[in-house]
Amino acid sequence: MRFLQWRTGEKLPVIGAGTWNMGENAARADNEVEVLKLALDLDLTLIDTAEMYGAGRAEKIVGRAVAGRRDDVFIVSKLYPHNATFDGTMAACEGSLKRLATGRIDLYLLHWRGSAPLAETVEAFERLKEQGKIRHWGVSNFDTDDIEELLALPEGRNCAANQVLYNLNQRGIEWQLLPECRKREIAIMAYSPLAQGPLAKHRALAPIARKHGVTPATVALAWTIRAPGLIAIPKTSHPERMRENAAAADLTLDRDDLAALDRAFPPPARKHPLALN
Repeated sequence: MRFLQWRTGEKLPVIGAGTWNMGENAARADNEVEVLKLALDLDLTLIDTAEMYGAGRAEKIVGRAVAGRRDDVFIVSKLYPHNATFDGTMAACEGSLKRLATGRIDLYLLHWRGSAPLAETVEAFERLKEQGKIRHWGVSNFDTDDIEELLALPEGRNCAANQVLYNLNQRGIEWQLLPECRKREIAIMAYSPLAQGPLAKHRALAPIARKHGVTPATVALAWTIRAPGLIAIPKTSHPERMRENAAAADLTLDRDDLAALDRAFPPPARKHPLALN
């Protein structure tokens, strides 16, 4: 497993395990727990979830999967915008901790901007840090202007990560947001790095996959984490796909590979609105 050297001094795996859509069907819960346990066995020790996913049931699945291994796992969870007032953030965190069956969340994110003042959310995040209930905090779906507004707050520079949509089909963050976050040492966590499936079947990836003896999905993920400061959090409920995801951490794309991917998926030539899922 390759690791990102975070500004906190910690090392985070560059590939994690997402849980979007987990917890939606009770009949699949045991399988989802087992797949997350496999992720941990494969050193994908960063697990991303949210109070929104499965109305909190995804967090319960994560709690089951990490039982007995909590100290080996970096848990990321996210806060609904409508809960992002000071009091709402404090209460929502307590709910997530209970569902996760843990005493701490390693990285707690504001899922997207809402009507609650950012200053209140940041104040609550800092209080939760003081209480030891979260270790770090960050944001999700924040564009450049949002980041600048956040950093202008007294403790806004403590933002450690920004989770955004980023994949070969959606490269808009490369124009401005990605360089700005790198400059501020804010890690970018790429959600939907496989565009929820279609990239795994794109014909442009097939020859590169054959060249390296991997799947197109592995190529797409390796591209996403090709540069410093990037973490990908693909979601899968299939053991074999989890193994394909883990293989991306060992794949280094060469100059010819990257040039071919740039031809098939051109980088942005101007500023684009932040893409959302």
